[in-house]
Amino acid sequence: MSEAQQAERTNDRAPNEEPASFLDVTVSQVVQEYPRPDGEGVQRILDGIDLELNAPTINMLLGPSGCGKSTLLRLLGGVRPIGVKSPTSGEVRIGGVPCNGPHDEAVMVFQRYANRPDLTVYENVAFPFRLKLWRARVPPAEQETRVQEMLEAVGLADKAELRPSQLSGGQNQRVALARALVLRPRILLMDEPFGALDAQTREEMQRLLIDLWKAQKCIVVFVTHDVTEALLLGDRVLVLSASPATIVDDFRIDEPRPRSDAWLMSTPVVQMKDRILQRLHGSKSHGQVRVSF
Repeated sequence: MSEAQQAERTNDRAPNEEPASFLDVTVSQVVQEYPRPDGEGVQRILDGIDLELNAPTINMLLGPSGCGKSTLLRLLGGVRPIGVKSPTSGEVRIGGVPCNGPHDEAVMVFQRYANRPDLTVYENVAFPFRLKLWRARVPPAEQETRVQEMLEAVGLADKAELRPSQLSGGQNQRVALARALVLRPRILLMDEPFGALDAQTREEMQRLLIDLWKAQKCIVVFVTHDVTEALLLGDRVLVLSASPATIVDDFRIDEPRPRSDAWLMSTPVVQMKDRILQRLHGSKSHGQVRVSF
């Protein structure tokens, strides 16, 4: 879903009212197929995915490049490609209701942060409030309060009047994250948002995400092909096979965040890493998977 669509679509709660409850997300036997480029039949991308997300947790969707992680993420947010039945079969439900299009409560953050170069940092974060529904439902004073709070939260209050071209890659990703969270979503979908950042900036953004999630808990689904990132951030790790993707492993991590380097090197975590790699090897995955520590 585009940011414009996300901002235009909202629910009927009062503008200043926090979500009363968390929404369950249920995926039942989802299959996704696309026509082959040569026109000869179809290519199956997802093959019978079953998944339940029913608590405010950070859920890491891990798998090799090209395995279908982004396809599944978009299905969770109600993104439906034009001219293709999506899903091919099965069902996605949010809050018990079939999700057949862009959902009010699902906001996406991409690797390409797509900040508007003609707007300041403040204006980029406030952009959703330019659109009709949000402008009508959120009073101007509340809009300003939310934007200022998010700029403070992501450490960009002193950069509010700068343009994206004057920011680093990490700072631009902070702007994109702030623009998503200013909507106070109950479902936050993140498609390898830190994948293009250098190692130090990626670690800073990982810590920032943890802090922001603690302050504004929601269901996060975070796509990555970095095993270490999945273990550092996740309450739950879901491992996808090569395409056509199935879930080949699903486990929870109880270690409090932030998680230390010593924890990463501990025997139980090394065993988790080995377990993930064995599952991927067993599913004949050939796409890229990274272990960064």
